[in-house]
Amino acid sequence: MFGRPVGEIFLRNHFDFTAIPFLCIMSRIVATERIYQTVVEMAAAHAAAVPLRRHLDVGAGNGRLIELFRQRFQTESSACDYTSQLMKLPGQKVDIANLNSEKLPYPDASFDAVTATEVVEHLEDHRAVLRDLHRVLKPGGLCILSTPNILNLNSRLRFLWFGYGNLFGPLPVKHSALYSTGGHINPVSYFYLAHSLLDAGFTDVRWRVDKFQRSAMPKLFFWYVSVKIFGALAWRTEVRKFNTIDAANAPLVEPTNSLPMLLGRTVIVAATKS
Repeated sequence: MFGRPVGEIFLRNHFDFTAIPFLCIMSRIVATERIYQTVVEMAAAHAAAVPLRRHLDVGAGNGRLIELFRQRFQTESSACDYTSQLMKLPGQKVDIANLNSEKLPYPDASFDAVTATEVVEHLEDHRAVLRDLHRVLKPGGLCILSTPNILNLNSRLRFLWFGYGNLFGPLPVKHSALYSTGGHINPVSYFYLAHSLLDAGFTDVRWRVDKFQRSAMPKLFFWYVSVKIFGALAWRTEVRKFNTIDAANAPLVEPTNSLPMLLGRTVIVAATKS
């Protein structure tokens, strides 16, 4: 009568908890695939005008994005990562580099496209790495990055309650695995990522999100009007009092409170080397 709570007994009798790690892995695979598909779609828009013959995937992981690029664009692809142990693509060589301490091991102007999905958040100095990505791209080359969208509503509210955005949190001291969320050391919003790309010499910065978070939609119902009102007031203050928004950076600031930014899970940013 006074044993385990009824709820616990029900859960243990009706759910296989040994399957949870598998379900979590499958969820991550599906999530990553959506990011990759969005990257390929953005690359296709560029490839309509500029052929993508040589492709570098930084943080190549298991090689899935390289596989998609080969299928869609028939690229000759190179892989760069901090380890070769993750690569599953048969015959794919991985060039080893720790971008927190080393430059990319390629000559200048080597590639037509460079991708770095879910890499920025692991970097100690993402601006230096973006300059190196710019270096290895050919003129007219395409750079596509992705990173967790810390401006979505779920992430903003988590920061309000807890002080950390989604997929970021208190780090294990001296034991942060580079490939895990424990290695997420660098939360970068769209504005600062776009600003970094422009500073590195890129042009034509554009962005998308991979998907809308359904869990954010009910929150949007309660918060959207407040976000738009206080966002507009903040914009006016920045323009009139602090002079921080001008014609050059306004296009980077404007998406901050847009619906895709408030609901999007991952932000994917593309830019071109002029």
